[in-house]
Amino acid sequence: MDQRYQKVLSECMLFRGMASQELSALLDCLDFRVRRFSRNDIVNIAGDPFEGVGVILSGQADVIKENNAGERMIMTMLKPGDLFGEMAAFSGVGKWPATVVAHTDCSIIYVPADKLTGQCEKTCAGHRRLIINMLGILSKKALTLSKKLEYLSIRSVRGRIANFLLEHYKNNGQAIFMLPMNRNEMADFLNITRPSLSREMSRMRDDGILDFHRSSVRITDIAALKEAAE
Repeated sequence: MDQRYQKVLSECMLFRGMASQELSALLDCLDFRVRRFSRNDIVNIAGDPFEGVGVILSGQADVIKENNAGERMIMTMLKPGDLFGEMAAFSGVGKWPATVVAHTDCSIIYVPADKLTGQCEKTCAGHRRLIINMLGILSKKALTLSKKLEYLSIRSVRGRIANFLLEHYKNNGQAIFMLPMNRNEMADFLNITRPSLSREMSRMRDDGILDFHRSSVRITDIAALKEAAE
């Protein structure tokens, strides 16, 4: 495997804690395959046969869900080192739970599910670490999904926007930060329309809570933002 990709995998949670030689030996055991996609290509479609846990090697991709009305919502944005499909690997359903679309040109490695759920024929040292890492990932995923349900239960548009901005404010540790997505993507992520998003953000600016220019946001009244998030 390309050394650049191996470096990305070493920083992925699935392969965390593995030495270079240990990772190389494990990759020889995993029977993986690498696929490449162009921007806006459909990587995987919800309901299609599951082909293994994916890890982004380069570029970015979006995990998308659609409701019965055909409205789409971005569940998460994937960057190099991020993985997807980990829940499906242990579900026994054998189908992709969500659609994945290439946000940019990207390369993805797929690890067959049986390599994660079954025993290693070569009993390589890295396989035990792989399983332990996978259990940790699933636990964290369950907690994140619980938080996501709470997040989407917020009824007001301002409340959703405030929670979204407050989370990024806390993650960045400063009042000025860049949003990781454009307005259309942010609207999809929050499950609101683009006009509603723009209108409410303008109102929040008029109220002195924040200021923004394109993807740059500056929180001007953190107390008011926290109040709106409640």
